[in-house]
Amino acid sequence: QVQLVESGGGKVQVGGSLRLSCSVSGRTVSKYAMGWFRQAPGLEREIVAGLSWSGVETYYADSVKGRFTMSRDNAKNTVYLNMNSLKLADTAVYYCAAPAIPYRDTWDRKNYDYWGQGTQVTVSS
Repeated sequence: QVQLVESGGGKVQVGGSLRLSCSVSGRTVSKYAMGWFRQAPGLEREIVAGLSWSGVETYYADSVKGRFTMSRDNAKNTVYLNMNSLKLADTAVYYCAAPAIPYRDTWDRKNYDYWGQGTQVTVSS
């Protein structure tokens, strides 16, 4: 059974930083692409960052490029999202997610089958 558990959310002021973690059980992260998504009230869930199954390629939404960094620790079976220079617009529930198919890179939400419960990130002025 695949489980994804996010942690690290919280409240931070504009310009601050947070580090989200996603602990994965039931599979080996090194065989699967992973993604971080977010959903703000009234908006659709969108991808903010993706990491290829090889760990070599990354994808970032334009809105977070240069501020967010996604990484992976194979030994801990955990993926991370480092968020710097946070803006009010970054306020959302953040989810990590993974596709069911190994060795396939995708940044399309519809290809992600497993989701964590989400962690709230609130940026205030």
